[in-house]
Amino acid sequence: MNTHAEYLELSAFEELFEDVQLSGIFPDSKTFNDCVPRFEKDHILNAYREQKLFLRFDLKEFIEHNFILTTQKATEYTSDSAKPIEQHIDGLWAVLTRQPDQVGGSLIPLPYPYIVPGGRFQEIYYWDSYFTMLGLSVSGRFDLIENMVDNFSFLIKTLGHIPNGNRAYYISRSQPPFFTLMVELLQEDSNHDLYLKYLSSIEKEYNFWMSGFDSLENEWQAHRRVVKGPKGALLNRYYDDRDTPRPEAYKEDIEIAHASLRKSSEVYRDLRAAAESGWDFSSRWLADGKHLEQIITTQIIPIDLNCLLYHIETILEQSYQKLGDVEQQEKYAIRAQKRKNAILELCWNQEKQLFFDYNFYQQTQTQVESLASAFPLFFKIATKDQASAMALSLEIKFLKDGGLVTTTLHTGQQWDSPNGWAPLQWIVYKGLKLYKHDALALKIRESWLETNQKVYTQTGKMTEKYNVVNTTLHGGGGEYPNQDGFGWTNGVFLKLLSDI
Repeated sequence: MNTHAEYLELSAFEELFEDVQLSGIFPDSKTFNDCVPRFEKDHILNAYREQKLFLRFDLKEFIEHNFILTTQKATEYTSDSAKPIEQHIDGLWAVLTRQPDQVGGSLIPLPYPYIVPGGRFQEIYYWDSYFTMLGLSVSGRFDLIENMVDNFSFLIKTLGHIPNGNRAYYISRSQPPFFTLMVELLQEDSNHDLYLKYLSSIEKEYNFWMSGFDSLENEWQAHRRVVKGPKGALLNRYYDDRDTPRPEAYKEDIEIAHASLRKSSEVYRDLRAAAESGWDFSSRWLADGKHLEQIITTQIIPIDLNCLLYHIETILEQSYQKLGDVEQQEKYAIRAQKRKNAILELCWNQEKQLFFDYNFYQQTQTQVESLASAFPLFFKIATKDQASAMALSLEIKFLKDGGLVTTTLHTGQQWDSPNGWAPLQWIVYKGLKLYKHDALALKIRESWLETNQKVYTQTGKMTEKYNVVNTTLHGGGGEYPNQDGFGWTNGVFLKLLSDI
């Protein structure tokens, strides 16, 4: 891990960190992790060890005296629902923009301005940012898109990958790798070949996901994020380089591990890997499709992740072709083709007419129907017949009054029914359009825009997720309340609205 003098994990505060996280003095476990110490660590720790012995010691009062609570401070914003929704979003870009001089505590400094999602999320998030950028492109803010792409390139060069977010406690994992798609979006406003400009960053990130592939000898052997599949295909899974409770969900993770009756380190790794997926949490990662203590993320080859890696391989192939490097071009062409073949062979279910994740421990498809199934459409991996079958399945199984539901299962997890999420609406919409299923794509577009508009009219907010089954209710489930802001919802709304 790369260390940096200007940021630290609050877990470095030893027993004070554990006592705070287990005490419940903050309703959100992330709050303390985002605090900025007012004094040197040793000064605070020594004061704590002395003062906690006092009869009238108040832990929350101690924290507020010794730390700046940045998350609570950052959420003070009042919207005006009388404004048209597009005007509201356009005004929010400034509210959600953070400057590079904003540093301290666990925050990893970045060289250029960037957009945060909003609410409890006061840092950049990897895959969120692509969908936020879709809206920035509609607003003509290519300057900010370029800043964010350059920030991500900076993270790749300094850390070796793009972390989940620019917090020290996120460094051990990444998120769905959308960097090449960000470059593609930025390319719309440039006459230069930006894939070549960012080639070293693209390849370095790819190598992060493929780390250890050359140590794999046998089929279905895995190392970190890479799995050796059939016929020499290299596939990927979500992972995390740590196997301890997530600092930002410390108490929750310990409770889940205890309830699981499994080895705690395995459970922690699977929880962290699910956080890397961005789908934290979903029935996709649960052995029984229901209970979080049954989480087995690292056993699963996810359809969405492997479609993203396929896309990176095709971009690397094309870039080396332009450079005249035949050896590298052929290497990536072969890897992409083998991965595509494996996706079609392992993940397509002819009977259910959907793509599924693949459990490589059991060497069988999972049973969870999810919108990750649409990624082979978005990246044009699916055949025309598969796309037609998928369109029918999506309409029958996933399309509700308010848009597309994330999975067909009700589990209480936020990445399951009845919730709909902006990024997945866009992936499905665009995927269907690529295969000329325009009528269904339009139906999805109208349902989602109407849901966003309805909630905005009622509340003055663009929220993180929506209840698409019962649109009189708001999205819920998960480890924290529904957040407003909200970066990727704003971005997808503007992009869908303009895509006519």
